[in-house]
Order: sequence, then C-alpha cells, then structure tokens
Amino acid sequence: MGSVVTVADVERLPGLNTLGVSMSRVDYAPWGGTNPPHSHQHATEILFVAEGTLQVGFVTTSGRHITRAVPKGGLFVFPRGMMHYERSVGEAPAVAISAFDSQLPGTQRLGEAMFGAAPGVPTDVLARALQTDGGVVESIRAKFQPK
Repeated sequence: MGSVVTVADVERLPGLNTLGVSMSRVDYAPWGGTNPPHSHQHATEILFVAEGTLQVGFVTTSGRHITRAVPKGGLFVFPRGMMHYERSVGEAPAVAISAFDSQLPGTQRLGEAMFGAAPGVPTDVLARALQTDGGVVESIRAKFQPK
C-alpha cells in the first residue's frame, strides 16, 4: 500500500487506560503511498500533516465524498465511524500524526472486512453488492489473507 502505521493505543501503552486518548503516526511513500479505506468505530480522528502533502477523504452516510489536499502543517478531521483514506500526492514522502478521542479507536479496513474475514461474506452477497460476478469477487478475495 505504500504506508506504515505506528500505533500508540492502550494495547501498546497500558498507561493510556481510562484516559480516552490515543495517537498514530503514518509514513507514506511518495506519489501514491496509501492508507487504504478504513474506519474507526470508537473515535473521531484529527490528522496533522507533518511532512509532504496528502489527499484525504471520507464518504458521508448520504454518499457524499468529501476530499481535500492537505499540505504540510494542515489538519483534517474524520468523523467517528466514517470510512476514510489518505494518500501521498507529492514527490517527497509524507508523514501524518493522528490523534483519537478514544484509548482504543478500533480500526476496520474495508478490504480486509469484506474479503479477508473468515469464513467470509458469501461470494453471491458481495457480487450483488458490488454489481459484478462471483469470479471477480473470488479474484479479489484471493489477495486477502483470512483472519
């Protein structure tokens, strides 16, 4: 994906227990390093771009895509539970620091949730939801390790 996430939550830092905060650092490769679509069920996220430029976005519950280019020093907020993503859009690597209003924000990655779950969402359900055929679903599923 071209990104590495370093998490500081209550599972890694037990001293955060009961404090209601956590953070993460994401390092992005230049020109398209991506933190793929995911959501945090238990937290709102505020993202600070420390280096580079990121294109960020989320999709509202009404299906509207909100996206912005966020330069070095800029901020963006992802509401709790909204599917969102970030990607580097410059020739230099990018770095972002995120703060969460939960000691354990929970992260659910779209691809892993749909295609890597065990025993898995039935192929025919995904084919109908994605308006494609079962062969395409199985081809995508083969790229994900079952959990």
